[in-house]
Amino acid sequence: MDTEILADLVRMEMPFGKYKGRVLADLPEPYLVWFAGQGFPAGKLGERMALIYEIKLNGLESLLDPLRNR
Repeated sequence: MDTEILADLVRMEMPFGKYKGRVLADLPEPYLVWFAGQGFPAGKLGERMALIYEIKLNGLESLLDPLRNR
């Protein structure tokens, strides 16, 4: 896994919707589950949202802790 991709999860902000301005890593799991059912947006944003969804689904959020402290 590319660390830059993981770093994006703690830096990149949601650009629209109810959670606009919140970093992707802090999006609530139910919101990500909804997107998983509806379809993630196209492009980099959707790829990162799908990744954080998988991370949260598998209980691996602690992988992001060292990146948050940079």
